[in-house]
Amino acid sequence: MISIRRTTASALLFAVVAMMALPSAAEAEKKGDRKPDATKGQALAGVCAGCHGADGISPVPTQPNLAGMSGTYIAKQLQHFKTGQRDNAIMKGFAANLSADDMKDLGAYFAAKPTRPIGTKDEKLAKTAEKLYRAGDAARGIPACSGCHSPTGAGIPAQYPRIGGQHAEYTLAQLTSFRTGKRGGATKEDPNSNGKLMASIAAKLTDAEVKALSEYTAGLKAN
Repeated sequence: MISIRRTTASALLFAVVAMMALPSAAEAEKKGDRKPDATKGQALAGVCAGCHGADGISPVPTQPNLAGMSGTYIAKQLQHFKTGQRDNAIMKGFAANLSADDMKDLGAYFAAKPTRPIGTKDEKLAKTAEKLYRAGDAARGIPACSGCHSPTGAGIPAQYPRIGGQHAEYTLAQLTSFRTGKRGGATKEDPNSNGKLMASIAAKLTDAEVKALSEYTAGLKAN
């Protein structure tokens, strides 16, 4: 009898614990904390192919490659387009209809795609940016690009984007946006500290340096 009672008590205890755990799981689902689903992201990505390529490698040099980019970073940028922190009419219209989970799913889909080297078109120009990328310029308060984006341009997932092998034309446009204040904006919900940091650094770069860095990073192989 003692054995039966102990078994019954254990079963009851397990049931109570399981029931207590249910609200937590439901709460997590309500908050949108579910794991990103790349399969759902693929279903949403069809409309992205025109600019970003079906495999995440953009056929348009002025549009970014998304293959291998951090899924969290992609989701955050989609949110920025939705809120207007990043100014692009096409992307804002697309992001307007996406939920937070949709953005995470798209990020997971493109993050799983293999990268492909783009290469630089002007080796001589790219070479002039190597020292600035790797060591920065302490006299002007410019940190090494490699500190945040890594020596290979792979970046730091979720924080700093992969820029190695990115189209030079796209990188040039983004550095220019940071320099002019079109990127790096904040909202009450998102202080965008990394964007502000990038804007402050880009403001110290010359036109020639921006072009050279864009060519240099295009030639990096961010494996």
